[in-house]
Amino acid sequence: MTDTVLDDLKKQVEALTVELAEVRHVARLAKDRGEVENLFNRYMFLHNAFQDEQIIPLWAERGTPGMRARYTNAGQYVDYDSIIRYHQGRPTPTGKLILHATTTPVIEVGSDETAKGVWIMAGTESGLTDPEVAKDSPDYMYSPGLVDGKKVWAHWVWCKYAVDFIKQRGEWKIWKFRCYELARAPFEENWVSFGEKNQHAFDLDLMYFGDDGKAVFMPPADEPAPEHNHPYSPRTQQKLEPAPPAPYDVFEDTFR
Repeated sequence: MTDTVLDDLKKQVEALTVELAEVRHVARLAKDRGEVENLFNRYMFLHNAFQDEQIIPLWAERGTPGMRARYTNAGQYVDYDSIIRYHQGRPTPTGKLILHATTTPVIEVGSDETAKGVWIMAGTESGLTDPEVAKDSPDYMYSPGLVDGKKVWAHWVWCKYAVDFIKQRGEWKIWKFRCYELARAPFEENWVSFGEKNQHAFDLDLMYFGDDGKAVFMPPADEPAPEHNHPYSPRTQQKLEPAPPAPYDVFEDTFR
């Protein structure tokens, strides 16, 4: 075999080695992206079924630097125990329905075992409230009439999610979580007229409606919200928030 042939073979092997490394990198990114999307979808399936205790293991480990959760303008949670408090002790009230369907994901995976994703959610939320309990809430939150002697709340709801993920011990985990409520409306009313009435709601620390429709509030926030987000109003313009993540190598805190 001549030196020329050996040189050609060597060049081909080097080229194939580079190509194989690139293919492995692309395959790894695709696998990671799929695992991240499955993780968030699993979160939503569990949340819809009131199985939030099973969501706790989906979060990063206790002591992970930079953990964060934020749901309203009332503040954000940066301590592990206050973060998982959102998922502890949730009841499964009779007649209550949550159906949040997420869509339009944009997911980017970094080279540093982190990932970023945004989603849009469209869904329904409904339940029954004891009339005495309902007196503590505005009447426009409820539908006309009673079911089984209780007031009915049945809402369309739209949200956006911005979530950062981190890989720990070979598994992807939720690291930083933010929910932006975009709009909601009772079944009988459009979201434009209701949006004007409901601007104050995102400043409250409401966590969920429990048994008999009783409001359950979040624990005190660990720190103030850096800035405020408000749901749709007929007097405001829409903005690109959160911005879909761009491809990246090293994590930047873009959803803060």
